[in-house]
Amino acid sequence: MTYANDMPTVEKVARTDAGLASVLRLSVMRLRRRLASERHPDNVLSMNAMAVLGALYRNGELTVGDLAKIEMVQPPSMTRSVNCLVDGGFASRRPHDTDGRQVLVELTERGRTTLLADRARRDEWLTQRLRDLTPDERAVLRRAAPILERLASG
Repeated sequence: MTYANDMPTVEKVARTDAGLASVLRLSVMRLRRRLASERHPDNVLSMNAMAVLGALYRNGELTVGDLAKIEMVQPPSMTRSVNCLVDGGFASRRPHDTDGRQVLVELTERGRTTLLADRARRDEWLTQRLRDLTPDERAVLRRAAPILERLASG
């Protein structure tokens, strides 16, 4: 029988690559869930819909195919997401300038406002949590942030 006091510490588990992977997976998933719970109370959109708005905000107009690649989903799934965003007034469609088969999706003012309000609320929560850390701990996170970004992009 294993008791909580017998469990290895995070530092011990993270000494191997497999242990580090396990600790990071769990920590990142918990942080993601916590950030999701800090959403703006007026936001009715799913996390996936918010990710699409974020892609449009970062990249400007995109085709449904480009959005699907960015979000790593199949085009029919992205079409459904875009339809919901357009129906809600968060995004709009327009014909592609040179390719009549393509449609460009762009962020509307409502979509931009929703995205930025939601981000501001989550950033505020995370900023407060960062203030609770020591300067050395924040320095470690500053060095780790680009590495985590690279892991997430790969």
